[in-house]
Amino acid sequence: MTIYDQFESYAAPAYGTIFAGHFNETDRYATMRPDGMSDWLITYTLDGEGFFDLSTGQQQCFAGDVALLRSGVPHRYGVAPGKTWNFIWAHFPGMNETHYLSGEDLIIERLGNVHLQNRIYRALRNVLVDSREQRPFWQQLCENEIRGILLLLAERRGEKRDARVEEALHYLSRHMRERITVDDIAQAVGLSSSRLSHLFKEVTGATIVNMLNEMRIRQAAVLIRHAGRTASEAAYEVGFQNYNHFAALFHRQVGSSPREYRHADDK
Repeated sequence: MTIYDQFESYAAPAYGTIFAGHFNETDRYATMRPDGMSDWLITYTLDGEGFFDLSTGQQQCFAGDVALLRSGVPHRYGVAPGKTWNFIWAHFPGMNETHYLSGEDLIIERLGNVHLQNRIYRALRNVLVDSREQRPFWQQLCENEIRGILLLLAERRGEKRDARVEEALHYLSRHMRERITVDDIAQAVGLSSSRLSHLFKEVTGATIVNMLNEMRIRQAAVLIRHAGRTASEAAYEVGFQNYNHFAALFHRQVGSSPREYRHADDK
């Protein structure tokens, strides 16, 4: 039986304070808080295996998992026996964005999407750095990062999508201006072209080509209305090589021609 190093006391800083850390621990590490905490805890597992013990039972977290522990919940967490746990964590006060999530005491969300994993890791790294350096506005910067993570979790838990479809969508957004083929995307997500096309339509209700064009038209509309681009400039910047094709798609999606859309505010 593993004997854990116990850390039973928890003195939270003044309410509203955000603090973070990055631990890489052996199975001698565990933290017990019989009275819970006055703030919230979020962890992101980089490698290894950790656990959370609540009165309702024990849950494990693995690489790519985000765990969110509600304030006021008695708990014990640590490294699974015989394992190590490499994780980044942050304590933060209650925020409005937590109301978008369920009322569970502990949420453990598996982030199968690599893009989302990297995004949340970068956000927590920013919280870690900013909370240590405490430059002007550090707390507001940390709050913004955590709010973003909470909204991403709420979005993901509200609409479950196949991770390969999510990767395909991110591929489209990153390479929107380039000449993209279905074969390119299929290779990037590890599926055959036919399987990806079928799965993508099943999940999103649109073909890959139609989704790409919708993204391009949305971005073109922003450039025309808010960035001072002409219709032809916007078409080229978002990846259209044929202006007439762009104009027809734009009218179908937006309800006016690109030039009419550009001058709508002048009327």
